[in-house]
Amino acid sequence: MSTSTSTVDNLLAAADREWRALGIHRRDRVTLAADLRAELEAAAADGLDPAELLGADPAEFAVRIAEEAGVERTPPRYGQVLGVATAGAMLSLVVGYVAVISLHQAFVAAFDLPRSVRVPVWLAAGVFYGAVAAVAIAGAVLAVRIALRDAPHIRHTAARMALLLPPAIAAAIAAAVTVAWSLNYPLTPLAIAAEVAIVLAALLAATALARHWSVTAAR
Repeated sequence: MSTSTSTVDNLLAAADREWRALGIHRRDRVTLAADLRAELEAAAADGLDPAELLGADPAEFAVRIAEEAGVERTPPRYGQVLGVATAGAMLSLVVGYVAVISLHQAFVAAFDLPRSVRVPVWLAAGVFYGAVAAVAIAGAVLAVRIALRDAPHIRHTAARMALLLPPAIAAAIAAAVTVAWSLNYPLTPLAIAAEVAIVLAALLAATALARHWSVTAAR
């Protein structure tokens, strides 16, 4: 590979990263990259340094190309969406915990069962984890829908979060319980942190997928 070809590839990779950050669809990025490659290779064939064509700020040049081409830009804003979803889930869990503590006696009176009734452990665990998951999912979805209501396609993102989060969180809880069972249910900070990390990773992955789905579908 010649030096000029390597330089062109590096410049195109830098431009593509900028176009991704702008939220430009892959189809449009391919078209922009093909046009830019032709220009850079023509400059190299004329004995010019391809980097000089982009100027001192290649990122700004990539933005200018996209603006001149009039391609649609929809920044996915993954970081903001993931941060708001995580904060909403955590806040809802805290509020739910405070509510349960405050209404403890009422819950005991409402769900107090006779001693003769034996609730299976799996059922009790399912109800507990299911309630926690439902609260966290509701908090994440509502936070994204309300706090980011002015972001493009956020309504679709929230709807797809509501669709994707339940199975993702359920699978993550099952994985976390399996890990805890394999370690004989330790209550060490490291083990608890690992279980929380599994569930948090599922929440972030499902939220990112929901946002990606919404943005790409809109295009």
